[in-house]
Amino acid sequence: MNADKASARARRTPVSALARKPLHQAVIAALAASANGAPAMAQMEEIVVTATKREESMQDVPVAVSALQGDDLEALRIDTFQDYVAYLPNVTSQGTGPGQNEIFIRGAATSQTIISLSSVQGLQPSVALYQDEQPIALQGRNLDVYATDLQRIEVLPGPQGTLFGASSQAGTVRLITNKPNHGEFEAGFDFGLYDTAGGELSQSIEAYLNVPFTDEFAVRLAAYNDRQGGWIDNRLNDPSNGGWNGSTVVIDRISGGVLPDPVNQTIPIPRNDQLVEENFNDATYAGVRVGFSYLINDDWDILVQHTQQSLDTEGVWAYDPNLEGEESVNRFAPDENEDDFGLTTWTLTGRLAMLDFVYTGGYLDRDVASTIDYTFYTNGGLFSAYYVCYPGNGTYDECFDPSKFYNESTNNTRTTHEFRINTPVENSWRLTAGAFFDEQELASTGQFKIASTANPYFGNLATTLKAPPGTPGINTDGGPFPSEISFVNDVTRTTEQTALFAQVDFDITPELTVALGARWYDIDDQYQGSTSTRNVTERLRAFGTGTEAALRDYFENVEGFNPALGTAAFQAIQSGQLDIGDLSGDGVLNADDTIIRASIDWRLSESVMLFATYAEGFRPPVTNRVGGDASNSQAGAFAGFRIPVYSQTDDLDNFELGFKGDFFDRTFRLNVTSFWSEINNLQTSRFDPTNINFLWFADNVGDAEIFGIDGDFSWLATDNLTINGAFSVLDTEITRLNAELEGIAAPVGSELPYAPEFSANLRARYDFDVPSFADFNNVRGYVSGAITYTGESLVGLKMDAYVVEDTMQRVYQVAGSGISIQREADAFLGAAGGTTLLNETGVPGGRYIQG
Repeated sequence: MNADKASARARRTPVSALARKPLHQAVIAALAASANGAPAMAQMEEIVVTATKREESMQDVPVAVSALQGDDLEALRIDTFQDYVAYLPNVTSQGTGPGQNEIFIRGAATSQTIISLSSVQGLQPSVALYQDEQPIALQGRNLDVYATDLQRIEVLPGPQGTLFGASSQAGTVRLITNKPNHGEFEAGFDFGLYDTAGGELSQSIEAYLNVPFTDEFAVRLAAYNDRQGGWIDNRLNDPSNGGWNGSTVVIDRISGGVLPDPVNQTIPIPRNDQLVEENFNDATYAGVRVGFSYLINDDWDILVQHTQQSLDTEGVWAYDPNLEGEESVNRFAPDENEDDFGLTTWTLTGRLAMLDFVYTGGYLDRDVASTIDYTFYTNGGLFSAYYVCYPGNGTYDECFDPSKFYNESTNNTRTTHEFRINTPVENSWRLTAGAFFDEQELASTGQFKIASTANPYFGNLATTLKAPPGTPGINTDGGPFPSEISFVNDVTRTTEQTALFAQVDFDITPELTVALGARWYDIDDQYQGSTSTRNVTERLRAFGTGTEAALRDYFENVEGFNPALGTAAFQAIQSGQLDIGDLSGDGVLNADDTIIRASIDWRLSESVMLFATYAEGFRPPVTNRVGGDASNSQAGAFAGFRIPVYSQTDDLDNFELGFKGDFFDRTFRLNVTSFWSEINNLQTSRFDPTNINFLWFADNVGDAEIFGIDGDFSWLATDNLTINGAFSVLDTEITRLNAELEGIAAPVGSELPYAPEFSANLRARYDFDVPSFADFNNVRGYVSGAITYTGESLVGLKMDAYVVEDTMQRVYQVAGSGISIQREADAFLGAAGGTTLLNETGVPGGRYIQG
């Protein structure tokens, strides 16, 4: 089943700032066993989805929805985050490797993925990720859930906020697992051994077991271990071969202040002799999921599931086109990432009189430990020469080793509860209503080795936090930290949400239905902790209090600055320059509002439907570590600029017209949706160390519009041949941009990032009977092929001064094929396949500079 998945997955991942080259992968072998029978003959099946939180046929739901069924997942060898989106053209994914990716739908994207500090930044994702009923999207990084033993994957494009909440601003992706089966014993395993051209051997094993112990009680177990060999080489740094020469690159818009003259400052060439390694980007997924299902009586049942997964990676999933030789980088610190999570979910379903009742909840606990090479931070910026050259006497005669790194330790926890009711589906009016409760905590400590400790001026830095030990939100003892550590983030963000939702569908006639939904939400976000230079807890309390006395006291007695800064901040609040209206004196940021959804659908026949929908989505606001500070530059567009204390909610309004139809005796299915979306107060992260501040912050930078068409088709060409395809056409545009972003961001009229104008895929599968001979009979098989096309797209909104130059993700295609043969009698399955990235892909020009 999974013969070539890992190398295919790794190779087709578009990486946000470095180009990649053509490659090929070939499968060595795949063996598996299954206690189930052979796959059924290809047919136009009814696909059941839960897009409206009811089980309904996909063709009967007046919502744009895509679904990959279990057979599709098997044939396409889909297992991980990147695999989810490869065959969903209106969905894109961008990031820096396994466990470090985000999902974007229909072009509603920002540039958060290039930030090493995403955990500290805390922006919520715009796309909700669910496993069954449990939302598992997190601030900073989405979970990379291994897709073993799945029933289907559902994608709901466009705002789904009335039923699915805050992170469903641009859409929802749902991983629907196979549940315990009370009807029969099932067991199986898949073993894969595969090779990557120019890389290492990889292997995987997956297994599942379903046992109905009684008519009422059943257990299902799934386990996996997938080690993905690397193919990128960490080469010896050699400036004559495209390597880094060590000089800070003076870029007018970001360099100055520390450098004595606007010229390049020579720095020793960094060395990576001890880290040179071929094929150094390895990843290993290992985990288990167990589910318990108990039928209490004819009306009530309970399901409890637990998933435990570890994801360990080494190296990076990008290469530097400046280096000679294929698929190579220069890294100066050991890039490592350990990502472990445990997810426990429970669902109680039953009937109360004529109402269907569901209570579902979950608890997620995730730990991430990372080491990231930070050397290229010295490529430019206000502080880069300071960290490697400044000797304390005002001259720059000698500079030191610029090698740097960043260590992160982050814990996420999330607890949710949802209660909802559904009225009978046969009614002429139907109600879905419920209440949702959510509590999230993100605790993160990041330690930077930035300053060159070889410089005698720095010596033993003995860095400490600005806040004293015991300050709420601090996860360490406050320091002193190890001598090489020059800056620390130690913060905790707690988010609590309460929401009430309802949707009513009313049949005006048997052919015409209208629906109206609404969701009221109330969200509290509290950011606490400290950095080496800011007491975040006390800063937000002072700004939340908002009095001149509180602000003067904070700047003088907490930060040790001139109290006049507090007076200036107070005046900015009084003039309306700084908004603190939603921040309490405890530093808690509150957002509450109501969003709506309205639709109408018209059934032209039993198999053809038209629908129109208006829906609203949102992302909650977040507070900033350095909120309220005046920008370093107060000239030109920056005159009077202050970092917002918090970013505002950004809203997405979406209008769409859709068509769904089955034709030719249900052998051909076509679903098409056109849409227009408007994003107001677009949230993103910014970094402008010279003009504003040397710390990242969240801001509302402008507005954007998105026009598009997406669709999919399925054609049962013969009893044996099935052809599927999907496409997405996008036209995105930034329509308004804040004045201070002129010259350091993509201008008005630019497209949004990660939004290719055209993407598509085409898949085919041919099922056949294998001729019988001797005792070898009752054998069936299939051959399959697929190709995807992803158009050119912009990489990042570039709302920071470091990477303002246009960088583009080039067009790329991925092709795959496979064959599978299965015998029902002894359940033998043999499979083989391959995937090829057909052309060069990536981003030309420049180095990847982390923040």
